[in-house]
Amino acid sequence: MAVIDITRVHGGTIKATKAAINEVANSLGAEYGVSHEWAGNTLYFERSGINGSIEVSKAQLHVYAELGFLMGALKYTIEREIERLLDEHLGR
Repeated sequence: MAVIDITRVHGGTIKATKAAINEVANSLGAEYGVSHEWAGNTLYFERSGINGSIEVSKAQLHVYAELGFLMGALKYTIEREIERLLDEHLGR
């Protein structure tokens, strides 16, 4: 099973970072059919072949996703898209 594991310093408030992450999740949902739900400061997401979470803390965020066999072949493409969306919505 392939894994995506990204940790990034965000430099904003938890509230602002959660709002930005929600925009990322909405983009992924619209484009790739990813569903998501918040539980506290952690956003859980899933779709066929992928499930994971984005945890927001005071100084950083942590993206963790497990990819099924077929999605594993697209790991680097998916990882780059997540990085691009984080850059777009959180600035970098």
